[in-house]
Amino acid sequence: MEPNKAIQRHHHLTLCVGDAQEDYDFHTKLLGMKSVKKTALYDGVVPIYHLYYGNDVGDESTLVTCFPMRQSGRMGRRGTNQTKTISLSVPEESLEYWHTRLHDAGVKVEETSRFGERILRFEHPCGIEYELVGVADDGRTPHTAGPVPIENAIRGTHGVTVSVRDFEASQEFMQDGWNARQTQEDGDHIRFEIAEGGTGRIVDFVLEPGLAPGTWTFGEGIVHHTAFQVESLDVQDHVKAYLEGLGYTDTSDRKDRGYFDSVYVRTPAGAMFEATVSKPAGFTIDETVGLLGREFQVPPVFADQREWIMGYLEPLRY
Repeated sequence: MEPNKAIQRHHHLTLCVGDAQEDYDFHTKLLGMKSVKKTALYDGVVPIYHLYYGNDVGDESTLVTCFPMRQSGRMGRRGTNQTKTISLSVPEESLEYWHTRLHDAGVKVEETSRFGERILRFEHPCGIEYELVGVADDGRTPHTAGPVPIENAIRGTHGVTVSVRDFEASQEFMQDGWNARQTQEDGDHIRFEIAEGGTGRIVDFVLEPGLAPGTWTFGEGIVHHTAFQVESLDVQDHVKAYLEGLGYTDTSDRKDRGYFDSVYVRTPAGAMFEATVSKPAGFTIDETVGLLGREFQVPPVFADQREWIMGYLEPLRY
């Protein structure tokens, strides 16, 4: 496979959020996603939760993962040159259900449209912008045992919106380096679609030249990165080499994240993207399918610090 044809679809979206319990309740109780994995961030010396939400088995492109940062006291600054909005796919006919559900939970909801899609816009408790987008033909299997009826449940990721001060560099990156094609324009928004396109393969850019740059470091209230699935470690190696050959040298070495392997690249717009290869056992490396997300899993790199980590992290009620 040619490296610039290797990007397949979203793998996961990762956010820096606030309080762990607040985030857990938002995703599992309000949005009805499954807790797929409770573990910790592999980077750094002070443990931070890494919470995964998705469908029953954590399939690629159904996953939202979160670093609750409030315990660390680190705040992010939202702005341009970063991903600002995450969009999740729901059945088109379920939008009225979701409007009522969110409103009844005290969440402010705005109905809007973009690129011909009906959208419900709201915010995560930490302020990150969320959208539920009505999709007519999303065949992905949702979480089947949550508080949201299956016919209305979230199917997975739909897209992300990246704020930029200008479009040109991002257009070059997406077309030349990331297997994407520009498909639509809507006012200040430009849409790119990965591979065959459609829900779970969308990256939108919004032009906001007057907005101050946002932060790139870990900190509450920002989207940290968007991960995209690639087929194998060999393909991942080729993607890294190909990007570096184009001049995108702010590209990481491979990092073992326990359940997948990651290579990160800082895009010209500032948003961080990731080329991701799932491990064959996926999330069942340390839990059986029936027990996914039930108990906290200490990352192997911190195995000898289990007692200290469990005592340090804020309690999380399941």
